[in-house]
Order: sequence, then structure tokens, then C-alpha cells
Amino acid sequence: MALNTLVVDDSSVMRSIVIKTLKLSGLPLGDIWEASNGEEGLRILQDKWIDLALVDIHMPVMDGEEMLTRLRENDQYENLPVIVVSSESAPGKIEKMLKLGATFIHKPFTPEILKEVIVAITGVSNEETD
Repeated sequence: MALNTLVVDDSSVMRSIVIKTLKLSGLPLGDIWEASNGEEGLRILQDKWIDLALVDIHMPVMDGEEMLTRLRENDQYENLPVIVVSSESAPGKIEKMLKLGATFIHKPFTPEILKEVIVAITGVSNEETD
């Protein structure tokens, strides 16, 4: 199963790093879509089939918390696997994201950590990644 992935971060450099790390992870990737804020991310979700979203918290227009809240309010996306990739360190903010059903990865991260988390939350098996 190839994972169609949405990467949402206001930094184009960070989006590039996340995408490069995804490619280095050896995971079976489908299409990769990019958005610079939560509002753009939600628009892409309406138009494209997405299996996994990697979302930053701190973004202009619509932050990751609001995007995730809106996702979970929509029956179509309530179970979409979401990984919050952020340098956020406030326990309360992280806890909010976890309560919304996201998994949290701190920046910086390695391809191995990203792969391990994606395999755990999507069910993609090692056989599919080899």
C-alpha cells in the first residue's frame, strides 16, 4: 500500500526536509502533497485521497491545532493518521494534540523514528517497505 501523504508546514525548507526524510525512510510512498498552513491542508484533503498527514503546530492563517480539530469534526477524516511534527515543548499543547488523536514527533527527527511511527499508526508492514 503506497501512502498518499500531506505535509503541512509554513516553512518550505521544513516541508522539503520532511519529504526528503520520508523518502529516506524506505516507506512505500504514493503522492506527496504540500500545504503552508492548515487552511490549505484542509483544501487539499477535500480534493485528494490522503492516507497520512504530517502537520506542524505553529503556522499562520490556520495552525495545526485548529486544522486537527476541524479534521476530527469531519466523519470522513476522524480516523486519518496524523503526525504532528513540531519543536513545541509545552506539555499542555502537546497533550491537546494527543487528545485530538495525533501522534507527536519532536523536531529534529531521524528517518528511523519517522518510519517507526508511520508503521505503527498506519499498519504498513515491513514487508511492504522492503
